[in-house]
Amino acid sequence: CCPTCLCVFVCVFICGCVSLSSAGSLGQQPLVQNVTVTEGETANMTCRVDHNDQTSLQWSNPAQQTLFFGDKKALRDHRIELVRASWSELTISINEVTLADEGMYTCSLFTMPVKTAKAYLTVLGVPEKPEIDGLTKPALEGDEITLTCMTHGSKPAADLRWFRNEKEIKGAKEVNASGRTFTVTSSLQLLVDRNDDGVAYTCKVDHVALTQTPQQATEVLEVHYAPRVVITHSLTFPQEGQYMKLECVSQGNPSPDPVLWTKDGGDLPDLDRMIVEGRELTFTALNKTDNGTYRCEASNHLGTSSAEYVLYVYDPNAMGQHGTDHALIGGVVAVVVFVTLCLIIVLGRYLARHKGTYLTNEAKGADDAPDADTAIINAEGNTHAEEKKEYFI
Repeated sequence: CCPTCLCVFVCVFICGCVSLSSAGSLGQQPLVQNVTVTEGETANMTCRVDHNDQTSLQWSNPAQQTLFFGDKKALRDHRIELVRASWSELTISINEVTLADEGMYTCSLFTMPVKTAKAYLTVLGVPEKPEIDGLTKPALEGDEITLTCMTHGSKPAADLRWFRNEKEIKGAKEVNASGRTFTVTSSLQLLVDRNDDGVAYTCKVDHVALTQTPQQATEVLEVHYAPRVVITHSLTFPQEGQYMKLECVSQGNPSPDPVLWTKDGGDLPDLDRMIVEGRELTFTALNKTDNGTYRCEASNHLGTSSAEYVLYVYDPNAMGQHGTDHALIGGVVAVVVFVTLCLIIVLGRYLARHKGTYLTNEAKGADDAPDADTAIINAEGNTHAEEKKEYFI
């Protein structure tokens, strides 16, 4: 066996001599590529040589341990297997890759001198499913809480994103190294109000190793708050004899059931016609005795809220008479407006005619008068003459 083989691979299992070329292999060079693989998957390392003249190829790991020399396995690791071995190619596979397998791998072509090519194996650390901490159930309206989302084992460091229902919101991110991997934390500060009740807060992990749906964790916020009350009614103008319903609409958590109905500060007077069912107060047939202020009150362990409704029952006959009166008044107003317009028109025409007569009388003495004063005197004189002439006739 040749001494060079002895140094490289213990003479290729003792007695497998290596063919070393010199001048004929000066143009030969092993070709490799960097490989990126996710932890737990399989990495294929390929070394190729164009126009190899039967010179041996060898793969070595980052610790410079020989993995395969040609088709001969050197390192006893069941995860490492031979895929293809020829004079022009040596491909091996590393199954169930771990983060410890990451590093620089070397392919050697045993020419004289030996030529090498290096390929870097990058192993991606898969982040663990995130966990959300800091949620108190239930939270109280007005509380300040901090939600914390954490994931371990990512390489490179993962990215954490927060969502309030479907809308993304921003959190505060922190990254810490844990050996070869990273622990990533993101915090979200909330001032809780009743609008947060039932809202889903989701923390999603984005990472290059997660080729499909990102890992995520979701927590639904439960908020307790004091009730708020409003009263709705089924009639705008309630009349005697009609059926009417009042509803006490109360919002609170826990739900403020049952609600309390009162009239004018006391109990309901006529339970035969006033029926209470849950949040509703029903009048089977209204009459004038139902007039008054109705109050609805709702309570839970956080507080009490109330609302009032003033009921006035109208007389159906009075409602009809009011309608006739309104029509009569409308007719009178229309007649007055019409007469006023006619008077304005007549007065306007009268004023216009008298203005023309005045201008004509002034102009009667202007024909022969040397100045304006004489014209006026002449006009007055002519007027008297006209009057006298008419008198003698």
